Amino acid sequence: MSARAPLHLLKLCVGPASIGELEERIARNADEARRAGRDPAPVHTTRMVPTRAGDIAGQGSIYWVIKGTLLCRQSIRTITPFTDADGIGRCRLILDPVVTAVSPRPCRPFQGWRYLKADDAPADLDARTAGGLAEMPESLRRELAGLGLI
Repeated sequence: MSARAPLHLLKLCVGPASIGELEERIARNADEARRAGRDPAPVHTTRMVPTRAGDIAGQGSIYWVIKGTLLCRQSIRTITPFTDADGIGRCRLILDPVVTAVSPRPCRPFQGWRYLKADDAPADLDARTAGGLAEMPESLRRELAGLGLI
């Protein structure tokens, strides 16, 4: 029996306008968590629990759309359903703190999150394989992706 390909989530990143700002938010939240004696791992809370959580946790990633462009991802370590103080079911996505830039692509706005199959996920930007895209400023990658040139 072969292992199933990982499944990913696609989500709009609200607040940060760049990968750098997302990384700053992650670092700031981790510092606050450490000072409060909590686990510093990044957590993203959603209202809905992915029905295919078993195909995501430990092998999939959350791909972030920042300002209309899919730009980066974070690995999803675990998915933990819980009930909040108001009795509403929610879900914690425990993420890896490392943000990995991916080959940018334009993405229309949507609500919530979407599943992203491994075959449809953009490749990580790597200096050895991305033809120089990794060294290019994020703003230029975003503009070229918006024009359909990368």
